[in-house]
Amino acid sequence: MRVRVSLFTRILLWFFVNLAVLGGVLWVLFNLQLRAAPDSPLFVASGHRLERVAGAISQEIRGATRPERTAILRRYSDTYRVEFLLYAGTGEALAGEARQLPPEVVKYLTGPVGFPPPPPPGGRMEDRPPGPPPGGGERGAMPPAGAGRGEMPPAGGDRGGIPPGGERQDGMLPGGEGRIRMLPPAPLVQPTFTLRTANPTRYWAGVRLPVFEPDRRRPELATLVAVSDSISGHGLFFDVTPWLFVIAVVLGLSILLWLPFVRSLTGSIRHMTVAAEQIAEERFDVRVDARRRDELGRLGAAINHLASRLAGFVGGQKRFLGDISHELNSPLARLQVELSILEERLGAEHQEHLADAQEEVALMSQLVGELLAFAKAGMSTRELPLVPVRLLPLAEKVRAREAQRSEVRIEVPDSILVVAQPELLSRALANILRNAARYAGSAGPILLSARGQDKHVVITVADQGPGVPPEALPRLFDPLFRVEPDRARSTGGSGLGLAIVKTCVEACRGSVSARNLSPSGFELTIVLEAAEQDGD
Repeated sequence: MRVRVSLFTRILLWFFVNLAVLGGVLWVLFNLQLRAAPDSPLFVASGHRLERVAGAISQEIRGATRPERTAILRRYSDTYRVEFLLYAGTGEALAGEARQLPPEVVKYLTGPVGFPPPPPPGGRMEDRPPGPPPGGGERGAMPPAGAGRGEMPPAGGDRGGIPPGGERQDGMLPGGEGRIRMLPPAPLVQPTFTLRTANPTRYWAGVRLPVFEPDRRRPELATLVAVSDSISGHGLFFDVTPWLFVIAVVLGLSILLWLPFVRSLTGSIRHMTVAAEQIAEERFDVRVDARRRDELGRLGAAINHLASRLAGFVGGQKRFLGDISHELNSPLARLQVELSILEERLGAEHQEHLADAQEEVALMSQLVGELLAFAKAGMSTRELPLVPVRLLPLAEKVRAREAQRSEVRIEVPDSILVVAQPELLSRALANILRNAARYAGSAGPILLSARGQDKHVVITVADQGPGVPPEALPRLFDPLFRVEPDRARSTGGSGLGLAIVKTCVEACRGSVSARNLSPSGFELTIVLEAAEQDGD
């Protein structure tokens, strides 16, 4: 069974698919941030945040021993819920828990995009040629000359960044061979890399900063590594708040712009669909709003015009059918009289032929009567007064008249009242009981029951016969339709019985349906509006 999805739901689903695509694009941007250069626009905000934390760590670990540095990093790790590690340019752990680093991280620590190699043993910093180290200008490049590994003083007016005991008041640093050299200013921290590793998934960010060893006069350049299982680093790598705000604004504006449009569009389509269904049920008085100035407005006007034209055609057809039926009644009645006279004058040898003729005339008269009843029932419901009708007495009268040779049980509470036209409702129940007695009277009792349901009354007539083929159910109420393809006299009536039932019930503003019962049986259901009880 195929599930129907309304146009309103499909448009909304498509809208949320677009939002999902937007979310996917944002996710790609998040991941690109972890592969972008530290100075890229995606990294600026998070890089500054991480730089500030790294600067605070650099100040606290100045002159501290390795156990003290490890304790400081552990405290910061607990505060920011991110694991902090400290490594030298050679890949040696200077603080934090010792762990096996992924090759990608080691490459950034020791490769050309990381720090330059340490100076040769006995070498002096002033012997290093000026300018950036190898790989300068790339991601992770070192600051200008004088800020190389082994000589990284902090910035910010710290007078060269010389640890206690090695500082001169004039801001000069003693150099080799009696030379005195002024240390140029250099940044305290600088972002170097961000990346993601798998198995397990971890997100890494690194900044370089100076580390002052207690037994050395010059700071050691190192890399502070932050490791997290969250892409945002719990707010340290990336702040999701601005993105969430952007998403909320986009979602809110999309709802404000799309929802009224979608509701207007699908509301008009829904009303036109209901109108088309009612027109298919021969309710030609239905109209839709055609005031829209678009294609739907033009379609609504076409539906209204179609309903008016069909009402004229069907109404004229039924009037013509009623007129013809009425005109045929007179010659048929005269023919029956003539056959009765002829019956008295013919001899016994011709009585059999006369009986056949009388039976054919009777069938023709019955057919004309049913056609006339069908035409009358199909007249406009506005011309028929609908009144409260007590269902139980009406059902008992119909049973006494139409089902004398079959067992019909009635289970209808005496308090049930329906809004109907008594003559039409009686004709509908009579046709239903007549059909049930004809096709299933010998299979068991026929049950006529009724019950209240919300503001309606549900009337059912069920038998225990063989039912009808499933493919015939949709056409049972069509005029002149018969389940048996032949028109033999022994197989039943003219095919107008259930068509008359449908027309009578709809004239009472009700509906009728049919279904097969399991394992056997057939049931017709009539739904009418419930009338108010006396005294209510």
